[in-house]
Amino acid sequence: MAALLALIASLTWGVADYMGGIASRKASPTQVLVVAYPSGAVIITLMAFLAVPGEFSTDAALWGVLAGSIGALAVALLYIALSRGPMGVVSPITAVMSGAVPTAVGLLNGERLTLLGITGIALAALAVILVSREKGEHVKVAPSTILISIASGSAIGLYLSALSLAPEESGIWAATVGRWTSSILVAVVVFAVIKNFTRNGFPWMLAIVSGFLDATANAVFQLASQRGLLSIVAVLGSLYPATTALLARFLIQERLSRIQIVGVLLAFLAAALLALA
Repeated sequence: MAALLALIASLTWGVADYMGGIASRKASPTQVLVVAYPSGAVIITLMAFLAVPGEFSTDAALWGVLAGSIGALAVALLYIALSRGPMGVVSPITAVMSGAVPTAVGLLNGERLTLLGITGIALAALAVILVSREKGEHVKVAPSTILISIASGSAIGLYLSALSLAPEESGIWAATVGRWTSSILVAVVVFAVIKNFTRNGFPWMLAIVSGFLDATANAVFQLASQRGLLSIVAVLGSLYPATTALLARFLIQERLSRIQIVGVLLAFLAAALLALA
């Protein structure tokens, strides 16, 4: 069940990223973000009240505030990295780190992996790197950009780890509080920076649905982390670039290079191995 939930979270994150990416082609990414985050906060709150049983507690709220604060920092670092370097470099670094950090946290908490699990994790890391590569990209990337990408991915990993450490009986309340915390922090920063919001032609539906899906993925991931090893569910969750790449291939006819196709196939193999681990 935990592996299935983690895969659902990964698929949902992938769809959310695809829709957010399309919206960002029609409007400023920061403007998309300031609409998507609160939209997700609304839907995850409804889920917490109506769909997922859980006990709201001080501990859950504190873990949520911590996770949300780290999540807002992760997003800020991600946008800085994307503004300085190619997505084909930034994306795989952040995705791998977002899986590696929770894996380390899980192992430090006493989790033990089988040989099957270790193999699956290695294949998943390779899959993310391959599927995120952009064809014909030979741009020199500054070391500082790589460091910022590592910091962003590490912050995402810490965010996921904080969600997993919330009380098991809390359901998705930590993810809910975390989403509201991130939404407030992101809105304050974005409006302080951009000041004006362009409403004409803004892709409202894409941004809102992207926020819904992203928040839903966070909720599903928290449920997965409550039911299985964090070191495995985090890696399964980090496979989301494969979904984004496939959607771009079939919906907007973006061609996948041979190395990306290999990455997608490795992602499927890694998912199968981790599900069996």
